[in-house]
Amino acid sequence: MSFYDDPRLRVKKGKLVLKNPAISASGTFGYGLELKDIADPNWYGGLTLKGITLKPRDGNAPARLIETSGGIINSIGLQNQGIDTFVEQKVLPLKRYDTAVIANINGTYKEDYFKLAERLDDSPVDYIEINVSCPNIKGGGAVFGKQPRSVAEIVKGVRKKTSKPLILKLTPQVTDIKEIAKAGYDSGIDIYSLINTYPAMAIDVNTRKPVLGNIHGGFSGPPLKPMAIHLVWELKSATNLPIIGMGGICSWEDAVEFLLAGADAVAVGTWHFVQPSIAEDINKGIIKYMDDNGFNSLDELSGYTWRKYNEN
Repeated sequence: MSFYDDPRLRVKKGKLVLKNPAISASGTFGYGLELKDIADPNWYGGLTLKGITLKPRDGNAPARLIETSGGIINSIGLQNQGIDTFVEQKVLPLKRYDTAVIANINGTYKEDYFKLAERLDDSPVDYIEINVSCPNIKGGGAVFGKQPRSVAEIVKGVRKKTSKPLILKLTPQVTDIKEIAKAGYDSGIDIYSLINTYPAMAIDVNTRKPVLGNIHGGFSGPPLKPMAIHLVWELKSATNLPIIGMGGICSWEDAVEFLLAGADAVAVGTWHFVQPSIAEDINKGIIKYMDDNGFNSLDELSGYTWRKYNEN
């Protein structure tokens, strides 16, 4: 038995069914194969591919990725090849691996999401993640994700175009995450993922100019973890749908912390740039933690602390 295929690691919550809880977050693991020689796609329960749009995008002007205290600020701007060749060139090569394939869809206009969902409905992708939380594009993204009404309109429109399980990727830029989540639930969402990056920028003190070509970007890295865990806990209080937690995960202990707070699976982003093989550590670490603490299944571990403090 392989470390990534232990039956105790199975995720089975609603429509989220994975062989293990480790997922790659969109934008940090390419299209799943770029790192295959040092990070086997088979290690993952799911691979979330780089965000896709209807038409090819060149992305934002450089600089687009900078290191800062404790993490990075990225302003890639959804550079991608567009939907026309996406399935053939990016999805099909992954199907020889034992991992779920998650397409991350993005749009400048609400109708973009509907068209993308329709194009992917008869494709071999296993899940569609609706990204209404990207902070480094000028139209769409987090602009939609901050408002319950626009979230509802997008989810309803996507739901009409596909029978695929839908993941709603939430932004932290809201007053009440539960209000946004409810809009998604009422409109047909199946799974939540959170959180996306926080808006950020940096200024070069010598030139006195913004470092990023787009001025603003999204901050990610270990400092996000406490805030992300808080929002997972809050969301757990509002839904029984599956939750994919992310934000600052850089060790198996971080992953367990998210699971205890209510996540059913975890996604790693920025830490792939530091340790591409982190999925191995996460799965091995969770198994050892379960052995050492008397947990027989991931279902017992997921939400354990949340239940202790919220269920009477």
